[in-house]
This record gives sequence, C-alpha cells and structure tokens, in this order.
Amino acid sequence: MASTSIRTLFWDIGGVLLTNGWDRSQRTRVLSRLGVDLEKYEAKHPAANYTWERGLTDARTFFRTTVFEQNPDLELSFDVLWPQVCAESKVLNAECLDMLSELQQAGRLSIATLNNESRELNNYRLDAFKLRTLFDYFICSGYCGEMKPLPGIYRTAIETSGYPPETSLFIDDKQENCDAAIAQGMQAIRFESPAQLRVELAQHGITVS
Repeated sequence: MASTSIRTLFWDIGGVLLTNGWDRSQRTRVLSRLGVDLEKYEAKHPAANYTWERGLTDARTFFRTTVFEQNPDLELSFDVLWPQVCAESKVLNAECLDMLSELQQAGRLSIATLNNESRELNNYRLDAFKLRTLFDYFICSGYCGEMKPLPGIYRTAIETSGYPPETSLFIDDKQENCDAAIAQGMQAIRFESPAQLRVELAQHGITVS
C-alpha cells in the first residue's frame, strides 16, 4: 500500500457497502405486505424522517406517526414491523467490504463512516453486518443531528478526524453528497462500482488488491 497524503477515509454505507436502510422501494415492499396505506404513509414520511434520521426522535415514535396512527384498524405492532424493516438491509458490494477490511488491517489510515441513517437502523446494520470492526469511528446523521448534503455533518467529520479537510477522502454514491464534501475542502470519490473505486483509490495513492 503506497504512502499517501490522505489521512482519513470516510465511507458512506447505503449504496456503497449495503443496500439503503429504508428507501421508497423498501417501504413499498414491507408496508404493502403488511396492509399499510402507502399514500397515507408517504404523506407523513418526509417530516417524520427529518427528525428520525437526525436522531431527534426514535423508531417507535417514527412508526407511530407514519404507520400506526394512520392505520388505526390495522392489527400491527412495532415488534412485528421492526424486524421486517431490518430484514430489508443486505450486503450490496462484498468486494467493497473486502477492500475496507484490507485497509483496516493495514492500519495506515483512519477509517470512518459518514452516512445518513436513523440511530436504530445504523446500530442494527453495524452489528448485523459486523461493520464495527472495520471502522475506527462513526459520523452518522442519527448521532450528530445533521444530514448530508448539509455542511454541518461534513464539518463534524473533519473536526473529528483531527486533520485538515484536504487529507480526508469521502466515498459516496450520490454526486450531491460528494460535491458538498468538496465544498468543505475534502476530497471525494463518487462510487459507481468496486472496480471503479479501486482505480480511483489508487489515483489517491491508496492501493487495494
């Protein structure tokens, strides 16, 4: 692994390592199966998700607002719904997990997450997919109260790294999130595929097999 000016590598999770946590297709699949009125759900989702993914409310409150209060006649409990929400999470790119493991074992970079996710789903995903051993620390919207692409979460990431922003390299599948990182002085790679990521990491002096 070549020496590099990069000191910290920040990874998005959903769309790079794993599937997303609770996107529209996942919501449609789970809620339709359970008989939830999707139109009523989606009408409540944006406002409820704004606070949930910022860690300002919990999962039970989120689903009470979006599901249970909108479907009072539905025989459904949080304890039935939540495992089905969690089951939507799957490995998206095993090759990226392998790269991450190799980089962590090399020990030459600090490696952290920089992702949007509710506190509960993030904790579930870190445990279920054994991600805690692959990262040194976690910058998650559910922990720090702000979401990509707003500047605050990137500033938190930079300050937590302890290094100048230009020594941070951020990997994300959304261009707007990469652009926001660059605006804060970070470097960024928009993820398209494991092969493309491997090539672009090498261009930053970070080689993985």
